[in-house]
Amino acid sequence: MKIARTICRLSPVVLLAVAGLAGCGKSPPQALGTLEYDRITLPAPAAERIVAIDVREGEQVKAGQSLLQLDPAHTRAELAAAQAQARQQREVLAELETGPRREDIDKARANLAAAQAQAREARAYYARLAPLKGNGYVAAADLDRARATAGNADGQVAAAQAALDELRHGTRPEQIAQAQAALAAADAQAGAQQVLLGKLAVVAPRAGRIDSLPYKLGDQAPVGSPLAILLAGDAPYARIYVPVQQRAGVRVGDAIRIFVAGRDQPYAGKVRMIRSEPDFTPYYALIGDDAARLSYLAEVALGADAAELPAGLPVHAELREAAK
Repeated sequence: MKIARTICRLSPVVLLAVAGLAGCGKSPPQALGTLEYDRITLPAPAAERIVAIDVREGEQVKAGQSLLQLDPAHTRAELAAAQAQARQQREVLAELETGPRREDIDKARANLAAAQAQAREARAYYARLAPLKGNGYVAAADLDRARATAGNADGQVAAAQAALDELRHGTRPEQIAQAQAALAAADAQAGAQQVLLGKLAVVAPRAGRIDSLPYKLGDQAPVGSPLAILLAGDAPYARIYVPVQQRAGVRVGDAIRIFVAGRDQPYAGKVRMIRSEPDFTPYYALIGDDAARLSYLAEVALGADAAELPAGLPVHAELREAAK
């Protein structure tokens, strides 16, 4: 009863103020997340020893700036071998395109003439023995041997004639095509080794800040292992998770206020991306009843005033109520 009488004695102005405060107590919808940078991982192109490190963790670097150097000795040797193989294939192709030498053709003619002479001698010997068989002056085995020798000599003539014809006709187009393909493969292999040699000098692909150098001077990282991790961009962006109830009210290009943990003033941001397919809300972005609901990943670009903010800080974004 005392409480009731006290309330009745309050002035209308106080009651209106209390009602106004009650109406303002409802906070706008929020989306939680973290500050992030575009992370660029520079993998090891070869399992070579680190011979120089030109930067330190946390250092700001420019695009094209040298970060570290791998030992190029082995790759240079592989490049030299590939280049030598390419030169060999190039000479083979030139030989095939030039065709047979005149000396080779003359040699083939001489071989043909010698084979023809031996064939004539073998046929003449067989012709002398053949009439003697009927009179029993020559054994059948000797006659068969003479006949075989004459046939073999004729075969040698045919082989020598074919060798001469092959030289006269020159190189087949298929052989030239094969040599061209082998040369192209050798050149490609040499080019690949040249590219690999260039990758041993690791440089920054974009301007940014060195976040991590996992390996030290003298280490030999496996192929594909990260040699350096770069945080790229002039300023971080906020990666937030938009609850399903507010998804319809968030569009690319919308202006959003981002509140960073440890900072009193909000930062102005603009939505640059929002996923069309939902995800489950991560554990660090759970908000009351929305914990079991789906959320949509979004990225909010921040201005230059956020350039010095580190990655990983928790943030929350104020969202507009979706129209009903």
